[in-house]
Amino acid sequence: MATTELKSDAIFELLKRFLGTEEGIAVKNKVNLVYQFNISPKKIGIDEVIYTIDLKKGEVIKGQYEGGKPDATFSLKDEDFIKLANGKLNPQIAFMRGALKIKGSLSAAQKFTPDIFPKPAKL
Repeated sequence: MATTELKSDAIFELLKRFLGTEEGIAVKNKVNLVYQFNISPKKIGIDEVIYTIDLKKGEVIKGQYEGGKPDATFSLKDEDFIKLANGKLNPQIAFMRGALKIKGSLSAAQKFTPDIFPKPAKL
């Protein structure tokens, strides 16, 4: 696994804290699935950094899912993940354009929406 620094790292850290809040627990209980993200700095499939968002346990782990297979695995570039998390990139459009690759359950993948991410505080 690459030790590359990604802009996405900060979002995963924020998500880790968010899942401990009441709102985060509600999201976890609603979705109840495990997602793996393979984030690449420049090109999908090269120097990937892997994160697991476990919405069964309510945790974010840097590394592969240890409990079997994740419900869905997403592969995308760092900059596209940032746009996705901020609601600036529609997951379906990203998938159709080839900017987002999905493995695993398509129905599980469809339950993954930008709503899962905490909203940045409004200034």
